[in-house]
This record gives sequence, C-alpha cells and structure tokens, in this order.
Amino acid sequence: MSTTKKLRLGPLPKIESVKLTFTCPTRLKADLDRYAALHAQAYGETVDATTLIPHMLEAFMAGDRGFRKGSRASSQATGAAPR
Repeated sequence: MSTTKKLRLGPLPKIESVKLTFTCPTRLKADLDRYAALHAQAYGETVDATTLIPHMLEAFMAGDRGFRKGSRASSQATGAAPR
C-alpha cells in the first residue's frame, strides 16, 4: 500500500451489478475523478468514478443512522430480516 492517507472507501469488492444512469454537476464529477485517482494511488488498482459511485453510496447509506433505523422498522413490519 502507498503512503497516501487511508481513504474512507477501501479496496473495492467484486459485486454483481445493474446499470444505472444519473446526472451530476460538473464539480461533483471532477471531485469523483480526483477521488478515483487517490483511490488508485492508495490501493494500486486503477478505477474510474463510475466504478466508485455504487460503493460510495453503499457506504453512505450504511453510515446513515436514520436510514438504518427506518430500514429496520420497515423490515420488522413486513417480517423481513434486517441487514
């Protein structure tokens, strides 16, 4: 691993995926490209912003207490097992 500061988003796991298209401001795209470059430096694997976005969203949602709390409440109401 490089001496680059450890990023919040670690090495990317291999996952099954679905194609999704979205529009974002040019400033956000530039930030995503910069993050992808730092991620490549830190973990030695070149990735582009579109590869990082699902992992960033997943990490964001996992860290959102309100979302997790709401997910638990709705899964308990439907009888589904919480994540």
